[in-house]
Amino acid sequence: MYRLTLLVIVLLQFKTEAQTSVLNIADSLFVHGNYSKAIEHYKLCENQQEVYSKLAKAYIAIGNYDEALNQYEIGVRLDSNNALQKYEYAKLLSKTKNYQASSKLFEALIQLDSLNPNYYYELGLVKEQTRDSTTQYYFNKTFQLDKTHQKAIFKIAKYHLVKRAHDTVNYFVDIGLKSYANNKELISIKAQNYYWQEYYDKAIPWFEKLLDLNEASQFIYEKLSFCYASIYEYEKAIKFQELALRYDPQNATNLYILGKLYEKLQEYDKAETYIKEALAILDKPLDAEYMQLGIVLNWQKKYKEAIEVYQKALKENPNNERVHFFLVHTKDAYYEDIDTRINLYESFKEKFPKSFYLNQVNYRLNELKKEKFEKAN
Repeated sequence: MYRLTLLVIVLLQFKTEAQTSVLNIADSLFVHGNYSKAIEHYKLCENQQEVYSKLAKAYIAIGNYDEALNQYEIGVRLDSNNALQKYEYAKLLSKTKNYQASSKLFEALIQLDSLNPNYYYELGLVKEQTRDSTTQYYFNKTFQLDKTHQKAIFKIAKYHLVKRAHDTVNYFVDIGLKSYANNKELISIKAQNYYWQEYYDKAIPWFEKLLDLNEASQFIYEKLSFCYASIYEYEKAIKFQELALRYDPQNATNLYILGKLYEKLQEYDKAETYIKEALAILDKPLDAEYMQLGIVLNWQKKYKEAIEVYQKALKENPNNERVHFFLVHTKDAYYEDIDTRINLYESFKEKFPKSFYLNQVNYRLNELKKEKFEKAN
């Protein structure tokens, strides 16, 4: 009898060690990224309740979310007190867009532990996806429980940025940056907040800090270009606009802006090149863009080309008074016959009797008539 008992004990010990060995092998395979083999070994474990979460994570790792959900569902059903398993299950439900089930599970977790900030944050993410009006409540609740919760602070600050509640944005961003000074998302919010307030000199260092943190992007370069142009530092504005164009060389808007920036520096040949490129890309060029090209050509005394460009602008918008005026002004510079030039201004006055440019037109008419009179005598 003693021998039989001893044999049973040895067999049970051997079986337990074998099961432990299988579980250890499975865990090792998972840690080293051999997820499919890990799944095979987890399935060999006799106590499956012990490995449902492990199986779910392995299935997630290979992208089989349906099987992962199945494993979590079984695990939660068999062990309803395992909060960590419920939490992981709820997150996967959210990730797979099972928002209603995920929401219920997070609400149940909050009932179990109402002081866990991440339960509120994750529920906030679910509410955000379903455009629920209570979304911000959960992000704010997260913040109340954890003043250093970077993700919740970002969500709150971003919400207020959209609402243009600038002081509130700064309040939350500053709190977040105290505990994590290099939070790129919050730095971006800070930069944009100054940008939308038109505090361009204050926005610049925050956008540039993003570049220092290796967060270069077309968006950042475009905003930096605009900021520098707004404080009349056109060379820096050009530098960043050119960097923005590397991301999208056929961006007609950026090409046009670059042309205007070169015009500010009186580099009219480059201005002409970029504005022409922009116009070539646009499916239907606008009269404003053609007019800008005409101005650049006039600065270079390319009057014939400017006249052609203004005529194209008028095809886009025949009632553009400004284009009409610039066309007359350019023809005045290009044509030699004084009567033709006088007639141009007279025709403009007839077409636009209340024109903004009327004083300039009358002044130039008087000059031309005086010139004609002196030549006649």
